[in-house]
Parts: sequence; structure tokens; C-alpha cells
Amino acid sequence: MRPKTPQQISAMRVAGQHLSAVFAAVEPLIQAGLTTEQLDDAIKREILRFGDRPAFLNYEGFPKSSCISVNEEVIHAIPGDRALQEGDIVTIDVGLWHDRVCVDAARTWAVGQVDAESQRLITVTAQALAAGVAAIRPGARVGEISAAIQAIADQAKLGIVRHYTGHGVGLALHEEPSIPNYGRTGDGPVLKEGLTICLEPMLTLGGDEVSTLPDGWTVVTVDGSRAAQIEHTILITATGAEILV
Repeated sequence: MRPKTPQQISAMRVAGQHLSAVFAAVEPLIQAGLTTEQLDDAIKREILRFGDRPAFLNYEGFPKSSCISVNEEVIHAIPGDRALQEGDIVTIDVGLWHDRVCVDAARTWAVGQVDAESQRLITVTAQALAAGVAAIRPGARVGEISAAIQAIADQAKLGIVRHYTGHGVGLALHEEPSIPNYGRTGDGPVLKEGLTICLEPMLTLGGDEVSTLPDGWTVVTVDGSRAAQIEHTILITATGAEILV
């Protein structure tokens, strides 16, 4: 939990701009008929175009440049021949290395027109993330973020995936502290100015139980309900939070 130096923060801002541009480039491609592998190929091309490096590729053996999870897939789905269909929701989780620093972010999109409950899931997940960001300030504890996210999810009666958490980021893809999407104010480590963290609420239309498929990576909801994940890389500033991507 070491704060980043001004030089590292500057590099992370640039990295965040690059990853934002990657998302902007691939969003128009999210249409029925496109496979998740085709999306991943486009993501890799955009990352390399900046001279950056995909953070997920070969991370602990992961074979692709992004995690692309559809409907009941929560996180870590390996891009492949699954074609997007009208009415799906798809989460794209991407990290990149730029000038020896790393950023990580995820977005959930609708594929064409989706049902009202799927749209509500995406909307509330974004609201939960915003509530978590609003709780960030130097001197606050991680539990304040966790409680803020949980309050939004509970009010909407959505499931909270508890097996995976937000995390520190910057000099490694995953750093301390762990930031659960549920908890109590007063719990957890104290946040400090200059820390860089990822908040990533993962909410479902059903329960919180998940399982990992035989590929060893893809995590799905046990009850088959749809899941959404939205993630920012955030710098803790003297007055609160700066979203880097």
C-alpha cells in the first residue's frame, strides 16, 4: 500500500487515457454476430497501437488480452467463438501496461435492445460504483467504500458476488488493499493520498454463488442469472478521488 510517486501518477494518467481510447474504439463493434475472440483481437490491436502491452495476456497463464464475459459469465471469461446475440449483456475487462505502470478497467454493455431487468442491472452496477467512488478520501477506511457499494446493491435487491474484490493497482496488476463490494464502515485499511486502486462492483440478478468452469478461468453464476461488472482505476487525491479510467 505504498503511494505512487508523481512520476508514476503522471504515467498512470496517460495509461488511463490510452485504455479509455481502447474502450471507445471497440464499443461500436459490440453487435450481434461478433465473437468474443474478434473483440479481443480488436482490443489487442488498439493496445499495441499505443506501444503499450496487454496486462492480462499470459498473466498467470491467461491466454488472451481481455476478459469478455457474456450474460451469466461474471468475470475472467476467455474470449473464443461465442458470438454475441441481440439482447445479451457483455462485460469487457481490460488492463494495460504503459511506461512501467498498469491500469485496469471494465465496462458492461447491452448488445442491441435488452430486457428491462438487464438494463436495470447495468444501471445499478454503475450507481454502486459511483457510490463507492464518492466514499473515497484520505483517512477513510476501505469499509466505507464497501458499505457504500453494498447499500446500493441491497436497495435494488441485486446479488453481490463476494468471492472477488477490488484491489490496488499500478506497479502490479493486483496490489493491496483488497476492496470487497460489501462490508461495514470502520473496517479495513486506511486510505492514503497517492494510492491507486480499482473499484469493481460485480452484481447479479439472482444469488451471489459462483463457480468456475472447467477451463479454469471463466466464473459463472450458479443460478444462471445475469451479471454485470463495471470497474475504474482511481487515484486517491487530497480531496477525494480522480478517476483515471
